[in-house]
Amino acid sequence: MIAAEALAAGLGTPTLCELAGWPCNADAREIREAFEQALAESGIELPDPRLAQRHALRRLAARLADGEIAPADLATDNWGETEVETAAERSFVALLPQCWCCIEYTSGLDQQTWTAQLWSAGLALTSSPPIGPGC
Repeated sequence: MIAAEALAAGLGTPTLCELAGWPCNADAREIREAFEQALAESGIELPDPRLAQRHALRRLAARLADGEIAPADLATDNWGETEVETAAERSFVALLPQCWCCIEYTSGLDQQTWTAQLWSAGLALTSSPPIGPGC
């Protein structure tokens, strides 16, 4: 889907055209390799993985603040391993449990209090200065 959107936006490389036709259940490693090749053909460099994860964390907070995702949706990924640098990032990540059922156990907060604190931390993260271009 991303490859097709990139083509529609004007990025056209041989590998990107090929990638746009792949099925969504294609091997993830092969997709990643083709995607990196398509970026290289376009002259686009991949960001540092650590920086990319921090950008993804900020986008996640923005989606929460905009109501695109529910707080429970944030308990599915292991964001606790993200290397954060700012106080806003630390505050947001500290509230992300590994699973929805463990919120009270891991955070010591009831779900309503946790949701309010998470939303507030997400809003603070999205309002903080960007960490770099594209964020």
